[in-house]
Amino acid sequence: MIDSGVPIKKASEAHGVRRKTGYRWRDERAGIDREKVRVSFGPALRLEDRVEIEIGVRNKLSLRQIGRDIGRNHTVISYEIKHHSNVDGSYRAVSAQRRADDAVRRPKESKLVVNQELRGEVIAGLQKKWSPQQISETLKQKYPDRPEMQVSHETIYKAIYVLPRGGLKKEVDKALRTGRTFRKPHGRVAKSKNARHIPDKVGIADRPDEVESRKIPGHWEGDLIMGKNNKSAIGTLVERSTRTTLLLHLPDGHGAVQVRDAMIEAMNTLPELLKQSVTWDQGFEMRSHAEITAATGVAIYFADPHSPWQRGTNENTNGLLRQYFPKGTDLSVHSPEELRRVTLELNERPRATLGYRPPLEKFAELIGAATA
Repeated sequence: MIDSGVPIKKASEAHGVRRKTGYRWRDERAGIDREKVRVSFGPALRLEDRVEIEIGVRNKLSLRQIGRDIGRNHTVISYEIKHHSNVDGSYRAVSAQRRADDAVRRPKESKLVVNQELRGEVIAGLQKKWSPQQISETLKQKYPDRPEMQVSHETIYKAIYVLPRGGLKKEVDKALRTGRTFRKPHGRVAKSKNARHIPDKVGIADRPDEVESRKIPGHWEGDLIMGKNNKSAIGTLVERSTRTTLLLHLPDGHGAVQVRDAMIEAMNTLPELLKQSVTWDQGFEMRSHAEITAATGVAIYFADPHSPWQRGTNENTNGLLRQYFPKGTDLSVHSPEELRRVTLELNERPRATLGYRPPLEKFAELIGAATA
């Protein structure tokens, strides 16, 4: 029955014996000495599986049929036959098992161990606080014709956390974006009870539809990230279409006057094309919004209370900024030069939403179009 392609399970049931006995009979018939071959356990294929594959190949069964017989995906069967067949193309269970065992004893060295040029690129990306995914995608774009200079994000993670020799962890211990193994929701600082008293505010419901589409540049989202005990802050502005970030230096406090002056200074460095609107939350620091609009021509809209998703781009950016400005620290100590450095580093970071292009590149295109 086995020679005709009947699976071991069905053949054993037909003869009234256990499947284990069926395997033993089959191996004895095939002349396989099970004691001479080490059996692998765990998710790897076992000798029993490889014997089933050999029988299936001999009987010209499809990869999918062989996979069903041993409870494995057909891609596993394809990989096994491709990598563990003999030089003449034949597949034999015993020799395939030995090849697999040898591979386990002599694991292939990581590309990040043997390729120092690639290793340098990865370390440089991590030092810029890029994620492994961002590094991987950027390398594909930078070296499209050099596969040796491309590496998966899984390999980068493995080099950091798993590899004992040639690993990256000691070299870039502080470079990863987060030390957590899970996503932690970003907490929000409670806003002033007087936020409802912002005079003449215009809600997000009255904001033009073009803002939502992100097709028209010049629409921004804004907020404050707070320091220790809410006594210091840095203002953040993010352009919706390019994800470009601007930081507001607030060394003397974060009240309405300080935020107003910083906003006017930042907005008036931009060409008119990129000064369309700003969507802020309900913070009382924006109660001088009318003066900002008068000085810059930028319309200011207010998100609904307790609706951070209405400024999702800004919320995400604030999370990234916490890599540089941790919670519970005094944010007033950072100089304008430090804020400019962080701004540049963040705007040079490739973004998945931009096809792994950096915001600065997209923003420069808009500046060029606006000043042409």
